[in-house]
Amino acid sequence: MLPKNINRMIDHTLLKANATRDQIEKLCEEAKEYHFASVCVNPTWVEHAAVLLKGTDVRVCTVIGFPLGASTPDSKAFETKDVIEKGAQEVDMVINIGALKSGDLELVEKDIQGVAAAAKGKALVKVIIETCLLSDEEKKTACEIAKRAGADYVKTSTGFSTGGAVEHDVALMRETVGNQMGVKASGGVRSGEDAIKMIKAGATRIGTSSGANIINGI
Repeated sequence: MLPKNINRMIDHTLLKANATRDQIEKLCEEAKEYHFASVCVNPTWVEHAAVLLKGTDVRVCTVIGFPLGASTPDSKAFETKDVIEKGAQEVDMVINIGALKSGDLELVEKDIQGVAAAAKGKALVKVIIETCLLSDEEKKTACEIAKRAGADYVKTSTGFSTGGAVEHDVALMRETVGNQMGVKASGGVRSGEDAIKMIKAGATRIGTSSGANIINGI
């Protein structure tokens, strides 16, 4: 049985490089129809989505340093300011995965802090840790740094790497951040059954391109 308010947990997502204006408009229409929490689109579509969703209960979410996380802290902070000016209300940033795996935790924290500072009081910050590339210890470290750096959520995946959300990772992330932060499961969540598993593991937000199918039990 789907939770009653599951629609308000869904970030209706389209991040493909070849997404067209018509597809973005359809995404926004579906989000309005189902009252999803947000639409998640690439930065180039933020302004258009903000116009389409003005006056609705659907927020505009976008991605920063996506999908590799390997851009500089300054560029991520600038990108965050830019998309907020254009109407973004939530930003999902990718951590510097290479820095984390190299043990350069100072750079990882600086990276997140820059985005959190640029978004403070204006937009929610979700930190994508790309769980499929990390050991459990690295996942915990990434979550602890995100919490310390002022993020609002930790998020499993970009959906563009070698794997997506799995229950084990969601539960580990929830255990690490406690109840002070949100946990977003993203990547490979395509059915109501998938969504329920992630929510039971501790997810409070679901990133998916299959929002309508989940609601309709397809």
